[in-house]
Amino acid sequence: MLIGIGTDILEIERMKKLVDNNKFMSTYYTVKEIEYINSKTNKSETACAIFCGKEAVSKAIGTGFSGFMPKDIEILHNLIGKPEVYLSEKAMQIAKKKGIETIHISLTHCKQYAAAFATAEGGI
Repeated sequence: MLIGIGTDILEIERMKKLVDNNKFMSTYYTVKEIEYINSKTNKSETACAIFCGKEAVSKAIGTGFSGFMPKDIEILHNLIGKPEVYLSEKAMQIAKKKGIETIHISLTHCKQYAAAFATAEGGI
């Protein structure tokens, strides 16, 4: 059963100023996310898409970032590039209280914008 949906869009130009800022990156991204971003030639686009993903997931959960931080949502990519959502214990507890069992996410970007769409599902 669909419990929540969330979406977000950002101008990549805003992220270009932040992607090389270690304090910003370590505040909003996990170590694994930073490693993934740094492995890409299009770091700004990748970081922006992941940030949009975090926003979209927080909206799908239905709380925004109330009760947890962006870093509590980790977005990694599997071997074929599909983004997957991992929640920290704190974010997972909030999601479970809302009946959320699974979160699906889609990320996209072009030269100007990055966007994400997330759905939160739970049992009947």
